[in-house]
Amino acid sequence: MSIPSWHIELWSRLQARRQRDALPHALLLCGPQGLGKRDFLRRFVRGLLCQRPDNGDACGTCRSCLLFAAGTHPDYVALSYGLRKDGVQRSEIVVDQIRELSARLATASQFGGWQIASIDPADAMNVAAANALLKTLEEPASQTMLILVADAPWRMPATIRSRCQRIDFQLPQQDESLAWLQEAGVRDPQAALAAAGGNPGLARIWSEEGSLAQRQEVRKDLAALASGRGDAMAMGKRWLEDVPEQRLWFAAQAVADEMRARATAQSTPLASTLDGEDLMAWYHAANRTREALRGPLRGDLLLLELLGRWR
Repeated sequence: MSIPSWHIELWSRLQARRQRDALPHALLLCGPQGLGKRDFLRRFVRGLLCQRPDNGDACGTCRSCLLFAAGTHPDYVALSYGLRKDGVQRSEIVVDQIRELSARLATASQFGGWQIASIDPADAMNVAAANALLKTLEEPASQTMLILVADAPWRMPATIRSRCQRIDFQLPQQDESLAWLQEAGVRDPQAALAAAGGNPGLARIWSEEGSLAQRQEVRKDLAALASGRGDAMAMGKRWLEDVPEQRLWFAAQAVADEMRARATAQSTPLASTLDGEDLMAWYHAANRTREALRGPLRGDLLLLELLGRWR
């Protein structure tokens, strides 16, 4: 696949800053999941560490590029979810990880150039970790760069966001997205793009994973509940076992379609007995539940409450 067209302007602006020797000490790559933020990050870091870059892109053959490809470059560290003492992966980034990262950034570059660290997902830092990072952002060492990646930057403290140069990845125009999906070989790109809410990256992923069939399953489930044929508890358990956040996305999308159909006097496939105000309330509740699944509350109870309200 070629570089996504919606990366071109973002890349050009960043490289223009590099040409002026005006790169910031902290970048925040943010925007919806699926738009290639992590590919952009890898491309940028490779080019920044490369000894013979061409318009910001790495040569791929110098010692620095070979080390980066092997994952052993001494001037780059990628921070993500760590492991607890019992070997289980954490669900958040904790303060000890940030302290170790800050100590690493305080050392000199072994190649005499940039010392780079990335945090992904940066919106998974807990409060203590974010507070520890703030000191590093306020007092950056020379020739260091911190790159944060976040699908949901609003979960991060404003004090962190304000100290980073933001690069916002936004949904491209429909024709641009369809052309990219066609190049990627996605079958029925129009339907895939609609299912993903206009997000071409998610449309491609869901098409490849067969998730669009799940979209139809969710609609059938809601229709069954509305007609009194479904079991909310069994349905909630099934949803929880198979990408529940994605199912809730499809559920909210189905309800939005239901509201639009009612507004234009079309047939309503979900056949819900909820009135317009309750439909809107359920739509917002589905999105809140999707967010709440990230937290400590029991997912089965969250889904049971939501589906019970639909029935």
